[in-house]
Amino acid sequence: MASKEVDHVEDEQSETKTVKSKITPEKNDVSKGVDIKKLLEAGAHFGHKTSRWHPKMAQYIHSKREGNHIIDLTKTVSALEDALSFLTETSAAGKQILMVGTKRQAKDIIKNLAEVTNMPYVTERWLGGLMTNQKTIGGRIKHLKDQEAKMDSGQLAAKHSKLELQRFQEEIDQMNVIFGGVKNMVAYPGAVFIVDIVQENNALKEARKLGLKTVALVDTNADPSLVDYPIPSNDDAIKTIQLIADYVQQAIEQGKSRQKVVKPADKDEVK
Repeated sequence: MASKEVDHVEDEQSETKTVKSKITPEKNDVSKGVDIKKLLEAGAHFGHKTSRWHPKMAQYIHSKREGNHIIDLTKTVSALEDALSFLTETSAAGKQILMVGTKRQAKDIIKNLAEVTNMPYVTERWLGGLMTNQKTIGGRIKHLKDQEAKMDSGQLAAKHSKLELQRFQEEIDQMNVIFGGVKNMVAYPGAVFIVDIVQENNALKEARKLGLKTVALVDTNADPSLVDYPIPSNDDAIKTIQLIADYVQQAIEQGKSRQKVVKPADKDEVK
């Protein structure tokens, strides 16, 4: 236990778990499929303190050790394989997968995953109504895109002073912090991938309200029944998040490789 990267020891003041390492690990070789040994090495089996557990996680708990729950990684492997299969099918259908992870340990990993796979993401904070209030949120995103287009075309520079131009750029930058990851998202993505459903409770609620399929890392303090494809695992360890993100990336890329591509020759044949 002393050598694990993440201390699942409750902070009496913040009641959050702490991470010793702030360095994002290198990407993993996941070409051979889900490997229980890699999950073990990444600390995916370390749960929260037994006093903070959710009863519905009982089916995924292997044992207790030093006051913490230990997750059954055989269940994690099975659940992860089901989730990856679903994500591959979603990607193959040409649908977007919204990535959500705003906690310190997850945000850089999730942003990188989304950018590499060209998927929408939220890593700063979840803005209430992001998916359920399309009229208001859509209006803000349209304003952002309009301002960016005017800035890029030189339209703003032609009409305003340097100081005013700087203020426009600051406004664009501020809006991009909130909307940058979702400004090219369709109204309703095909699925939502979440790291820590307790932290991202609002995102999960909106996805469920809209009937969107969800995939999420679910630790021992959360309710797995709220997620369509729960992945029982430590949701605080950077190595665990990175490993599962690598599996998710591979699943999405496999799906994209199966998308039907219309060749130019095929277009000529259809008249």
